[in-house]
Amino acid sequence: MNQFYIPQEDSFLLNKHVKKYSFGRVLDLGTGSGIQAFTVAEDADEVVAVDIDEKSVEYVRNEIKNRKIKSIKILESDLFENVKGKFDLIIFNPPYLPFLDGEDESISRTVSGGKMGYEIIERFLGQAGDYLNENGKILLVFSSLTGEVFEIMKRYKFDFEMLEEKRFDFEKLYVCLVKLTN
Repeated sequence: MNQFYIPQEDSFLLNKHVKKYSFGRVLDLGTGSGIQAFTVAEDADEVVAVDIDEKSVEYVRNEIKNRKIKSIKILESDLFENVKGKFDLIIFNPPYLPFLDGEDESISRTVSGGKMGYEIIERFLGQAGDYLNENGKILLVFSSLTGEVFEIMKRYKFDFEMLEEKRFDFEKLYVCLVKLTN
């Protein structure tokens, strides 16, 4: 059984927007199954797909080889830890739900963004500006259950445009285009 994140509604919602903003150098952070990286591979000069989970990295590496895609490089990394250089686009589908007591760790790692849900997004936004080219952008998906993300973006001097908002039974999902404030 795969332990990495299998594409769900958030992945598909984000995927509707990635091609429009894909050019130059693209970072797919938290690649999971590689859905975003494979979608942008034909439009970008270079795609760096990153995940903290070694099973995800192994799966994507095999898919790159099977599909004979030369523009994607895969790395195992906790956020930007092993990432080098700057990017025109950073795609991030983070774990964003609040941690539930007693939650299975293998499940928690793919969906929980920390005790409040936004901690991983906050770590990401605290570092992301250092990895964006001039006029670089971020595509970020998260949930209404996450809380505080809009405030965190402002705190780290990011402007954002809501590209899509979609309601599901118990939450809304948001896809935002994020860029550094001028």
